[in-house]
Amino acid sequence: MKTSPKRSAALAALFIAFSCAGSVALADTTITIAGSTALLPLVKDAAGENQKAHPDVKISVSGGGSGSGIAQVAGKAVDIGDSDILAPTHPELHDNRVAVIGFAVVSNPGVGVKNLSKKQLQDIFSGKATNWKDVGGPDQKIVVINRPRNSGTRAVFTKTIMGSTPISESGLTEDATGTVVSVVKQTPGAISYAAFSGTRGGGLNELSVDGVAPTDENIIAGKYPVWSYEHMFTLGAPTGEISRFIAFVQGNSELVHRDGFILIRDMKVNETDR
Repeated sequence: MKTSPKRSAALAALFIAFSCAGSVALADTTITIAGSTALLPLVKDAAGENQKAHPDVKISVSGGGSGSGIAQVAGKAVDIGDSDILAPTHPELHDNRVAVIGFAVVSNPGVGVKNLSKKQLQDIFSGKATNWKDVGGPDQKIVVINRPRNSGTRAVFTKTIMGSTPISESGLTEDATGTVVSVVKQTPGAISYAAFSGTRGGGLNELSVDGVAPTDENIIAGKYPVWSYEHMFTLGAPTGEISRFIAFVQGNSELVHRDGFILIRDMKVNETDR
């Protein structure tokens, strides 16, 4: 049976209308995330895995630092603010802890020093010690690579190592974990601190602190001090796809371990101020 041109046009129009309606019904969901560069590798990988299973959920992930992540989610600029630190001045934010991350003090491989005391680290990062021979190393200038003031990594390092000793602002400053790792590798005499998620690729000298090595096992047992929970803050308790994605990050033990993080449930210690 032949179909008239008018009938064909009507059917075509009906098909287009149905397709458009279907497109509206299946409209993509977008989740925006920003903040900690220490947490960035895990969130990026989780976003990629999540989108394979749920292609209708688009996830945009960027860094910027913990302070920026907290400010952006509080200001409704993003859905999730990633942070290495708590947000006590923002009671409206809901804290979703997703993992534990360790931070290593790292130096250029040419330095040769394998262990520093907390006091020696305070001397180095306050600017009191300027040559590696001052802390048992070679006669070589110490090049300090710092993090900006809004960095969660810096806040953790200050809390656990520096205490009341102020960090000198005279050294170099890099705002991302990956950049810090790259600069330390390339700069003779350099020292800094960075998350395990960035230091585990090799090519760096990870220093013990007071004789305790920066390992997952030592963090789990409460022996190594430089670590924090990783937080994915939301404005109020998360719901819908945002809640589901956070749960996906929390429960993906394979990704957590592969990217250099520790499962919260594995910890033998429980802290309330990290």
